[in-house]
Amino acid sequence: MTAVAWVAVVIVAVLVILAVGYLVSARNRRRHLQDRFGPEYERTVRESDSRKEAEQELLAREERHAKLDIRPLDPQTRERYARKWAEVQERFVDAPGFAVTEADALVTAVMAERGYPTDEFEQRLSDLSVAHAATLDHYRNAHDISSRAARQEATTEELRQAMVHYRALFQELLGDGADVALHDHVNGAAHTTDDYDGASMTGHHAHVRKAGR
Repeated sequence: MTAVAWVAVVIVAVLVILAVGYLVSARNRRRHLQDRFGPEYERTVRESDSRKEAEQELLAREERHAKLDIRPLDPQTRERYARKWAEVQERFVDAPGFAVTEADALVTAVMAERGYPTDEFEQRLSDLSVAHAATLDHYRNAHDISSRAARQEATTEELRQAMVHYRALFQELLGDGADVALHDHVNGAAHTTDDYDGASMTGHHAHVRKAGR
């Protein structure tokens, strides 16, 4: 085999190695993004022109998130927010629209407390998707209902669903100990989450019947 032929073989071998390395790297990157973003990965792919573009967007989210000063809540702050949530859910039965608006504001306040920027809703979604992808659809659904509630276009049943959605993200944002904190305050509240978890469009009347038992 001539020297030229050997050079050609070496070049081809190097190209094959590079191609295999690229494919392995791309597959590992995709698996990482799918594991981290869950259903948000597929949503982003559907909304992008290509899978490559979607993955670049998700990688950019990770880079932005890494630069944020995200911090856990200390026990006292977590307890304070848990009490505020209990107060909001107490108001749901008598004033569901107002309670949903308060729940939205409370979630935003916890985000700010944790170090998330809160200026634009779409940016909030993007930032939350990195560490809270599992509850992101809850936030989307709750925000949509809250927006319609502001225009008085949401039913009581939809407002009930919004509270459930907000609670899912709120509890996750509270972090370690959130289950216990919310549970303790819920049990001590005059109106528990059962009032809206089991409510329908006649939720107020259902509560009145409960109170009369």
